[in-house]
Amino acid sequence: MLADRWGTTDDDLVRSYPCDAFVANPTLRAWRAVTVEASPERVWPWLVQVRLAPYSYDWIDNLGRRSPRELRDLPDPQPGDPFTASAGRPLGRVLAVEHRVHLTARIMGATMTYLLVPVGPERTRLVLKIVADLPRPLAPALSVGDLVMARRQLLNFKQLAESG
Repeated sequence: MLADRWGTTDDDLVRSYPCDAFVANPTLRAWRAVTVEASPERVWPWLVQVRLAPYSYDWIDNLGRRSPRELRDLPDPQPGDPFTASAGRPLGRVLAVEHRVHLTARIMGATMTYLLVPVGPERTRLVLKIVADLPRPLAPALSVGDLVMARRQLLNFKQLAESG
């Protein structure tokens, strides 16, 4: 499918993801990934801050409000909690969480897992898999739009985690 992969390795594509358990027959499967020069312990607090803001292009996803650039020491989300927020409004739902391993959520008809895979003492693969059961003509359009936004989000998390 068009725009179904960015930054991925073969290992990223064959791995099992918690989101797969929530969508039986997806018409959309997309992976986005980045290697972060930081341990999962340093990446995780930034990832759970997705509850506060989207961390992608704030002028689009957050009505111009800047996503926080300082850690807020948030506890792990729980299933049923809002997944993210845009302009202070909660969006989506958390479906499953494993501390410092994965955050799985649903938003706008898509189900996704952010997976942290340690690849060394100070190196982590942050992999996002998105699945959805959408009408087939919509899946490629969603994949392209998501690629732009998810790429920016993952690069922001990378930069924030690496900067300390």
